[in-house]
Amino acid sequence: MSSTEAFFIEKSRVAQWIGALMDDYRVFSPVERETGEGEESVYSYKKLTDPADFSHAPYRPVEPLKSFFTPYLEKVADYFGNGDIAVEDGPSVVFGIKACDLAAHKVQDYVYLQGVEEDPFYRIKSDNIIKVSGDCTGFKEVCYCLAMDGKPYPGAEAGFDLNLSPAGERGFVVEAGSSKGEALINANSELFAKADKDMLSEREENRRGVVESLEKHLEPQKLPSCESLQSLVKGGMDSDIWDKFVITCVECGGCNFICDTCHCFLLSDKKSDASNRKMRLWDSCQYKNFATVAGGANPMKSRGERLRNRFLKKFDFFVENMRTPACCGCGRCIEVCPGEIDIREVLKDLK
Repeated sequence: MSSTEAFFIEKSRVAQWIGALMDDYRVFSPVERETGEGEESVYSYKKLTDPADFSHAPYRPVEPLKSFFTPYLEKVADYFGNGDIAVEDGPSVVFGIKACDLAAHKVQDYVYLQGVEEDPFYRIKSDNIIKVSGDCTGFKEVCYCLAMDGKPYPGAEAGFDLNLSPAGERGFVVEAGSSKGEALINANSELFAKADKDMLSEREENRRGVVESLEKHLEPQKLPSCESLQSLVKGGMDSDIWDKFVITCVECGGCNFICDTCHCFLLSDKKSDASNRKMRLWDSCQYKNFATVAGGANPMKSRGERLRNRFLKKFDFFVENMRTPACCGCGRCIEVCPGEIDIREVLKDLK
């Protein structure tokens, strides 16, 4: 079967497919959470115990995809152990991944798999997780993927194993992007049919509609072009913009922890009566002691310097090394910030 071949599954058969997957995998899907009246719908990942709980979220969930690959806290070693790497989680299928998170995941792959050393824990999770993405059928107020040269649907080279595109109320057009994705279709081939031209045309029409709506949403914001961001950030090194925006920063680190491209971590020891462990936990470049070295020297003492460093990493370092910014336009950092610091406004002020 060609990885570009498209299939179709009827909505009435999706629960049967999910149930079959649950026999062999841990299956995760975004589910809608309760919100206040008039608020945007919010979706959060849930491990499914009932196939009927599966849903196709219209836009990305709260949690970044990196949560499945680099948990906020994980054991990396036992002192005086045999050095074996323990895999506590079995194979998983993660539904509801959006194009923004697939783009961000390439940054995580670059950091953990393409450096001087390959991270063995990340590698094991990469081998054990099947990524099932889905077209966005809507967007949140904070979404700006188009400004980062992204799209609200994944392209053929996006890195998904399977992608689901809603076809009205009938079901989903399903496209395989890897051998792992093909295997999921082949194992349940009786549930799938080949997608016809009308279904594919409908998919393209739906995609165009979401893009046009998002373009109208972003047009009044006048965001700078993605190609200009590296020069804007580097040219603003000595700007007072950084100090202006951190007036409300409380150094909570939320922007880093919710970001699907941020990857910095600390190693620490955890002692208990039974064992002594080396743990890895997320770190934040917005913390005062992030850059502190032995002897107490700190090249980034002020909050403004730390905010500038965050933007330089995203829009200079990764552009220089990966030819892409480490920002996917998901808007999570805007939503989580108690100081209401908006990355879009920082970029606009730099412009």
